[in-house]
Amino acid sequence: MNKYYVYILTNKNKTVLYTGVTNDLTRRLIEHIENIEQGKRTFAAKYKCKHLVYYEEYAWVQDAISREKEIKGWVRMKKLQLIKTFNPNMDFLEDGFLFR
Repeated sequence: MNKYYVYILTNKNKTVLYTGVTNDLTRRLIEHIENIEQGKRTFAAKYKCKHLVYYEEYAWVQDAISREKEIKGWVRMKKLQLIKTFNPNMDFLEDGFLFR
């Protein structure tokens, strides 16, 4: 069974939010880190968004893409409220995926 993830990243100071979708969250987190290290010109790399603060899992890619688009359309405050329902302290969660 396939898994798809909608995820939200932030930077060290938690001042920027990046929302994405992927079928392999570990691989995608590594790509974000590599893009920063290589000086790539992506939004996440430019603002050094590499810390996972939120994710949702889906069985269908269409559902994940639809949810990503929905979240991207929200204002920052609404995104923060969503994150805090899942992760009240906005802890960085990437270690659970990067160091399995």
